[in-house]
Amino acid sequence: MPVPIHVIDAFTDQQFGGNPAAVVLFDCYPDDTLLQSIAAENNLAETAYPVPRDDGDWDLRWFTPTTEVPLCGHATLASAHVLFSHVIPAADQITFVTRQSGNLTATRSGDAITLDFPAKPAEAAPDDLSHIFGYRPDAVLKCPAFVMAILPDAKAIRHFVPDRTAIMELDRDGLIITAPGDGGYDCISRFFTPAHGIDEDPVTGGAHTMIVPYWADRLGKTNIRAWQASARGGELVCRLYGDRVEMKGVCVPYMTGEIAVWQPC
Repeated sequence: MPVPIHVIDAFTDQQFGGNPAAVVLFDCYPDDTLLQSIAAENNLAETAYPVPRDDGDWDLRWFTPTTEVPLCGHATLASAHVLFSHVIPAADQITFVTRQSGNLTATRSGDAITLDFPAKPAEAAPDDLSHIFGYRPDAVLKCPAFVMAILPDAKAIRHFVPDRTAIMELDRDGLIITAPGDGGYDCISRFFTPAHGIDEDPVTGGAHTMIVPYWADRLGKTNIRAWQASARGGELVCRLYGDRVEMKGVCVPYMTGEIAVWQPC
């Protein structure tokens, strides 16, 4: 039986902006090898697999072209958009049950969807990183997943040319660069994770679980309007509360179809 697939541009109101994610609607999970093969064939930053549970919630898993990851913001937003639009149109809230990131909620208000994610605690690190930037960043922080470098201004973010090999040699899976924002944004960022098969991710909800607590503390405010300055670009409207980060965004559909793979149940 063919399996539905949707490709969604997330964290944008413009087609071909934001970050594209594939959402594949199995009724139950097939073997992980098939999940990874589909993600590799899609060759997008993430392919998401929401699967219905007997209790009314949804299991959710995310795969890059090369590996399963513990959390993905834009593919969660895309999954919620697909479910609200095509599967459970009467619902206003979804609880996603994940393997490594706990329960994540997605709440709909008009066209916007607000995600509720755990914040990533970060600690200052002594790493120099001047071999990556040509100068020492203003600060370096680390969490278990990412290195985050604080650069002096938005221009430094936009003009940064990544060295894939140097980023691959870091002791974390991803590199965040961030600085004070411009154009009405509180902060600006970019994100690189070649270790997961993504040289630069266009818009990264997971990275903002580390970015938002930093800027909330530095700016003395809990509401953070963020811009990710990839070639596609994307906006995230965020709020820090306790040890959680809310991020609000919209989606634009790109493609709806079917894939000819075995449905396991």
